[in-house]
Amino acid sequence: MAPRRPSARTELAAKRIGEYLVTWRKLHGLTAAQVAERAQISRGTLTALESGKGGVRLGTFLGVARSLGVLDRVVEALDPYESDLGRARADEVLPKRVRR
Repeated sequence: MAPRRPSARTELAAKRIGEYLVTWRKLHGLTAAQVAERAQISRGTLTALESGKGGVRLGTFLGVARSLGVLDRVVEALDPYESDLGRARADEVLPKRVRR
């Protein structure tokens, strides 16, 4: 069975993330070779990630984000408690902690 193609929205998001990584790299004055070495990946893998190509592993993305000093920002961006919805629904949806 052939892998399913990502949605257009997913492909656009991957492209934008790749462009943002290139911008961060340039802001730091780093070459692609330097970032690839710091992230312990090949230059080709970094090129694929920066081009928004699918198939790059999550660990690879996180390693590049760490190399560029933005890993904490990526993690914070996904924190549900940093969103209005997450804060509003936390008490409704999540179980209460009971101390003994």
